[in-house]
Amino acid sequence: MGSAEKLVDNWGRVHDQLRISVTDRCNLRCLYCMGRQPASYLSRSALLTYEEIIRFVRAVAKLGLRHVRLTGGEPLVRKDLPALVASLAAVEGIEDVSLTTNGSLLSQWASPLKEAGLRRVNISLDCLCPAKYHWLTGGELDSVLKGVDCACRAGFDTIKINAVAIRHFSESEIIPLAEFARRIGAEIRFIELMPSPQDNGSPHFEPLPASEVLAALEAHYGKLVPLEQTSAKSPATVYKFPDGNGLVGIIPALTRPFCATCNRLRLSADGKLRNCLFAFESWDIRALLRRGASEKTLQEIVLAAVNAKWQSRPEPEDKNLRLPMPMYRAGG
Repeated sequence: MGSAEKLVDNWGRVHDQLRISVTDRCNLRCLYCMGRQPASYLSRSALLTYEEIIRFVRAVAKLGLRHVRLTGGEPLVRKDLPALVASLAAVEGIEDVSLTTNGSLLSQWASPLKEAGLRRVNISLDCLCPAKYHWLTGGELDSVLKGVDCACRAGFDTIKINAVAIRHFSESEIIPLAEFARRIGAEIRFIELMPSPQDNGSPHFEPLPASEVLAALEAHYGKLVPLEQTSAKSPATVYKFPDGNGLVGIIPALTRPFCATCNRLRLSADGKLRNCLFAFESWDIRALLRRGASEKTLQEIVLAAVNAKWQSRPEPEDKNLRLPMPMYRAGG
């Protein structure tokens, strides 16, 4: 059996992507994620060390892991992240290291990350109105725009702008965000809002369905041209604008989940391995690493997680559909 075949679950899905949350801390306080109430952060000792992360990735790479995405919280608040990127990029078998960030610290770190081996970056940007941005995140839009500019100049293979689609908030931002992405040569992606697992005192937010986002885009630009997917595993349906300038990805995370082609595993900030963002079951990788578990034992646990993966998550109307932990701890 080839290594790439070892991470196949009972439904035939090959798992070659791992999302690693390197911290649960964030310098923003997005209302739909953390809210404005005091956050309960993990202690420094609860986080996996870089050495532990690298050891785990080396073990899983031998099973067919090929792509690693670093997330948070905000991953750039963790010290010396380029050092982790360089070490991961050097792991035999790893073909791609990418990052999801809110962009507010990217002006400082874009070039060092690119030099360390980071190939792709996704930047979360839900609106282009400074007042709305500050209300939603508690941060300043200008710092993110500077980060986007530095990312463009750093020369990453791809830059994607991720916008969460929220009813009564995003409607007026769809076209400005699309135009912004077209102007800088990035792909704009609209992602349906995911349900929060906790009451953080924030306003109630309703997802804006992907179908309505697509309708708004086509009302403005005309019929979008769907692209033949370069990967059937991509969660986004990608379209080309009618004039050929730029791409837009639509991710119907709630209304049309992509479970059938999911190829992801997730490692939370406290070292819990999950086979689905919605899975309550987890495997304690941190405990294994700190007990000195062998590479074989780590691999057996990963294979068990893959084997235990369900065929599909609960339907959106299921009252039990919620994330088992805050997104800033699980990793987006």
